Amino acid sequence: MGSRLAARLSFIPETIAELRKVVWPTRREALHLTVMVLIVAIAVGIILGVVDYGFSEFADKIFLWGR
Repeated sequence: MGSRLAARLSFIPETIAELRKVVWPTRREALHLTVMVLIVAIAVGIILGVVDYGFSEFADKIFLWGR
């Protein structure tokens, strides 16, 4: 039981030590990466929207054929 508590308590200092080793991006790098993520997210959203619209039109033609 005591070793479990010790393991849980040692987690926080170990985590802090690991976070100190992290090489954080500069402000410019973070901004650049943020813009890239936004561009990719918007592009994927547009592509999925177009594909969804295409499938919707295709399904309407198949299921509502003759109406």
